[in-house]
Parts: sequence; structure tokens; C-alpha cells
Amino acid sequence: MLLHEDLTESIIGCFYKVYNNLGFGFLEKVYENAMLIELRSTGLYCEKQVPIKVFYNNKSVGNYFADILVENKIIIELKAGEGGIILEHELQLNNYLKATGYELGLLLFFGQKPSFKRKIFTNNNKKIR
Repeated sequence: MLLHEDLTESIIGCFYKVYNNLGFGFLEKVYENAMLIELRSTGLYCEKQVPIKVFYNNKSVGNYFADILVENKIIIELKAGEGGIILEHELQLNNYLKATGYELGLLLFFGQKPSFKRKIFTNNNKKIR
């Protein structure tokens, strides 16, 4: 069984529902707002623009913001545009997972063809926000 398998399936179902409704060409913020509506309509607890602090030698060295956090378990990073998922998108999500105690992230790409990647990062040294 995969980590948070049922929750992941629900999120991906919401992703395709939003994509099938809105299609291609909107800004990420539009997809973010639509995803929040869809996720919450299924009863999931979601937060948007969740702050992530990055530490080095126990000192804060920067801040990021995860697009959506679902059920305090899965970070969702949304991308929109032409082409598809690129390495930079994947590395951004990996860094979010590295900087937090969350182990699972989903990269959802609203492009001409919808696509997604599921990322897992385990690390005993992570800090929970």
C-alpha cells in the first residue's frame, strides 16, 4: 500500500475534475482557488499558501509558501503553462518536503495535457512546522 494512497487518489480526482472544467490557459492562482473549492467539497481540510521556513544550523535562512496543504499530510504544488513538468518543478517540491516534516507531495501541472508527479521524501532530521 502506498503512503496516503486513498487521500492521494482523492486529490488526483479533484485535479482532473478541475482540469476538465477549466481546461488549459489560466494562471496558477485560478487553479489554486478552484482546487481549494473542489478539495473542500469532498470534505478534505485544506490550507493555502502555507509558510515553510528553511533552516541552516538551526537558523532561519528563508521562507517558501506551499500552494496547498491537504489534511496536514500532503503538500500540493501547482504549476500551469505550456510544455510539462520539468526538473525545476520537481526540485521545488522536493525542497518543500526536505524543509518540513511532510513526506508526501503532489506536483499538479495544468498544461495542454494535465499531468502529475507524486514525490516522497523521508528524513529523520526534518522539522514539523
